[in-house]
Amino acid sequence: MMKKLLGTPDDKLMTVLRLVLGVVFFAHGAQKMLGWFGGYGFKGTMGFFTQMLHIPAPFALLAIAAEFFGGIGLILGLLTRIAAFGISVNMLVAIFMVHLPNGLFMNWTGQQKGEGYEYHLLVLAITAVLMIRGAGAFSVDRALGGAQGGE
Repeated sequence: MMKKLLGTPDDKLMTVLRLVLGVVFFAHGAQKMLGWFGGYGFKGTMGFFTQMLHIPAPFALLAIAAEFFGGIGLILGLLTRIAAFGISVNMLVAIFMVHLPNGLFMNWTGQQKGEGYEYHLLVLAITAVLMIRGAGAFSVDRALGGAQGGE
């Protein structure tokens, strides 16, 4: 079981995908968890999620944790498939609870009511690849779980 969870090919492209997504989600998670990068911190984010978006507190907590700890996991390549799964669930919830009514496109010109879901689709594609292939080269998963087919 652990071999399937941690095993990954020595693929440097997977490392690039994992690191870029990890840095982006660590930054977003740090906004929500710690108040870094102009974020509202844990209390403010929990209040926004529970009061404004009407997300139950346990799910709001999971969303914050998925971004923050998932980002760290991706950067390290630690439990990559689990981190990618958490982020993908987070993106699906964001699409269906917030962004779907705004259409596909981001709100570049300020003409829309809110942001579309194109960013979320890109993240879903990246997380799908990471869940299937694993962390790639230079990862804790590879050090613990060893090589996987496709090298």
